[in-house]
Amino acid sequence: MHNQLIKMDLKELESGVDPKTHWYYQSKKIPLFKYFENVSDREGQKITVVDFGSGSGFFAYELYEAYPDKIEKVLLVDIGYSEEEMAPTRGTMIEKCHYIPQGLDHCIVVMMDVLEHIEDDYAILDIIRNAVGENSYYFITVPAFMSVWSTHDVYLGHYRRYTIAMLKKLLETKSCKIEKQYYLYGTIFPLVWMVRKLKQNKENMENPESSDMAPLPGPINAILKAYNSFEMKFRKGNKLFGLTTVAEGKLR
Repeated sequence: MHNQLIKMDLKELESGVDPKTHWYYQSKKIPLFKYFENVSDREGQKITVVDFGSGSGFFAYELYEAYPDKIEKVLLVDIGYSEEEMAPTRGTMIEKCHYIPQGLDHCIVVMMDVLEHIEDDYAILDIIRNAVGENSYYFITVPAFMSVWSTHDVYLGHYRRYTIAMLKKLLETKSCKIEKQYYLYGTIFPLVWMVRKLKQNKENMENPESSDMAPLPGPINAILKAYNSFEMKFRKGNKLFGLTTVAEGKLR
C-alpha cells in the first residue's frame, strides 16, 4: 500500500501545466489557505504543515510562501523521494521524508488528491492517525462522483471518486472529527460531465495516453481562474455536486 504514495501529482504536470499560474491549482489552493488560517488562529501558535503524498509539494510551498510567520516547519511526505532528494533538506524548514514523525503535535495534514490513489484508503488513515499527536488537523481533497469517471482517472491511477457521503463514512469510521464538507467546481460540473459522457465511447479506457489537465491560452486561463476563484467564496454552501470533494477537521 505504501508504495502507491509516489509523487502523485507529477503526471498532471507532465503535459506542461504550470501550477503557479494554472487556474485549477490557483483556485484550489484558496480553501486550503482559508482553513490553514482558521487552524492557526485557533491554535494561537505556529503550525507544522504535513503534505502527505506530496509529490512536487506545490501546495505546501505555496502555504509557506503565503504564511511564513505562522508555520513551524513543512514536511513533504512521499516515499517516492530518493535519498539524493531528501538529504539536502534534512534539518531545513521544508524537509522531504518518507514517513510522518511519530507524535507530531499542532500540525495540519494536507492530502490534496491523494486518497483516490490508494487502494486501501481506510488503512492509510490509520497510519496517519497513529503517527500524529494532539491538536492535529486535516484538509482533504479528492475527485468527486464516479459519474465523471474517465481516462483522466485511469491515466492518473485513481481507484475511485468520492461523494461527500463516501468521504464522511471513511472519516467517521476512523474517528476523525469532521468540521466541514463541501464540493468545489460545482458550476462547471455539468459541462465536464457532458463532455466526458460524449467522449466515453471514443476513449481508450485501458491504455490512456494523457490526463485532461493541459496548458491553456492566457486569456482563457485568466477567465477560468477568476471565475473559479470567485466561486470559492461560496464553497461551503455547495453540498450538491462538483468535481472535487473536500473535508476539513481534526485527526486528534
